[in-house]
Amino acid sequence: MSDPVVEIEANFRLGLAGNELAYHRALAALTGHLRGFFRARLSSAHEHAEDLVQETLIAVHTQRHTFDPTAMFAPWLYAIARYKLIDCYRRRGSRGREQTIDDASALFATRNDTAVEARCDVQAMLARLPPRHRGPIELVKLQGLSVAEAAARLGMGESAVKVGIHRGLKTLARDFGDIA
Repeated sequence: MSDPVVEIEANFRLGLAGNELAYHRALAALTGHLRGFFRARLSSAHEHAEDLVQETLIAVHTQRHTFDPTAMFAPWLYAIARYKLIDCYRRRGSRGREQTIDDASALFATRNDTAVEARCDVQAMLARLPPRHRGPIELVKLQGLSVAEAAARLGMGESAVKVGIHRGLKTLARDFGDIA
């Protein structure tokens, strides 16, 4: 597995050069790192962490022109994240842990991608099912379609969709524990 800092920095630099896809990849990859960084410093105030992630991503985007291409990316990003954290502490009237700018590696030390990991787990579990079970579960249970809508989309009868869901969940429960 490659170093996330190197990969994010490379995508960020490509983004600065005009590669929109690479830029979006950099921002998406930063999200988990920022979330972990802020949650580790805000103890019980996780709702503030999500706000800080968004504020930091916006600041990175609006201040990207200030990035010196001859400088290292992590300290520049850390400075933005640190200032956002300090602003949050001020708004809350609390004093946070003091950290130096040399602690830029702390930004990439923690990553919180619980939702992404869970989605990957579910996708991996569903991939083991045959399409006649997987499709109905994805459409009805994950996307929220009605049985009739799923049947129309899949070209199946409504009872076949219901049976597919039942058998698919039964298989998943057998293979992975009682999740149904």
